[in-house]
Amino acid sequence: MDAFLQFFINGLTLGAIYGLIAIGYTMVYGIIGMINFAHGDVYMIGAFHTVITFLILGWLGITWIPLALAVVLIVSVVLTAMYGWTVERIAYRPLRGSFRLAPLLTAIGMSIVLQNFVQIVQGARVKPLQPIIRGGYSLFEKGGFVVQLSNIQIIIIVTTLALMVAFTLLISRTALGRAQRACEQDARMAALLGVNVDRTISLTFVVGAALAAVAGMMYLLYYGVIDFYIGFVAGVKAFTAAVLGGIGSLPGAMLGGLLIGMIETFWSAYFSVEYKDVAAFSILAITLIFLPSGLLGKPEVEKV
Repeated sequence: MDAFLQFFINGLTLGAIYGLIAIGYTMVYGIIGMINFAHGDVYMIGAFHTVITFLILGWLGITWIPLALAVVLIVSVVLTAMYGWTVERIAYRPLRGSFRLAPLLTAIGMSIVLQNFVQIVQGARVKPLQPIIRGGYSLFEKGGFVVQLSNIQIIIIVTTLALMVAFTLLISRTALGRAQRACEQDARMAALLGVNVDRTISLTFVVGAALAAVAGMMYLLYYGVIDFYIGFVAGVKAFTAAVLGGIGSLPGAMLGGLLIGMIETFWSAYFSVEYKDVAAFSILAITLIFLPSGLLGKPEVEKV
């Protein structure tokens, strides 16, 4: 039971990271019906912005942790959001009215471009980061096993909850949220009613990239090492989470992320760690067979 609680905490932490990435997938799909397969690599770029900014702050002698974290968060979010805007503007907007396969191929191409861009600029070696946030709490000890809750795990879980609340308010109570919901229902009618569809879609990519940057920063602080390939792996799992929860549903994306994190953690703990990805994708396949719209998704209605 003690080990189960520890694995639950670890799975919740990992699932929170996957959930933030999955929101970007489900937002874009909900509005324009396209899977942005480059989103995982935008998350990877956010992680690299984080480690580079930490190195620059260390070179400048800024070592006060709260100030450093705030500066790194702002820089990473802003720069990564610019990448998200650029990807949408260059790669996706010109193909928005094309046949459905063209944006999919472009998304895969952008993923490869971003991977190779980071590999050329930063190199193929892993980039480590010394632990920034240390310490934690021992919840209880039994039989020599101590259940630990680290400070970084608390920060990741609390930050994810805060972002979910803020994002829910953004969607339900702001002009951007109303425009997003209008474009999701009928983009052409929304444009006739005065909604700037192009700007709404661009801002959706920007917001999704900003959330991915936060996820990348939390991943680096939690694991302490990144490379140019983490975007593909995390992107596929976050996409799986979005589909599992119900593509197009924001609560479903977070729920799917938490489930994928739990499945991966518990499978690694009780079975073979080599097959943790197989377990996650098997759950996805089973869900799609018996519940094609996902756990919280709504069946797609074809407009005629």
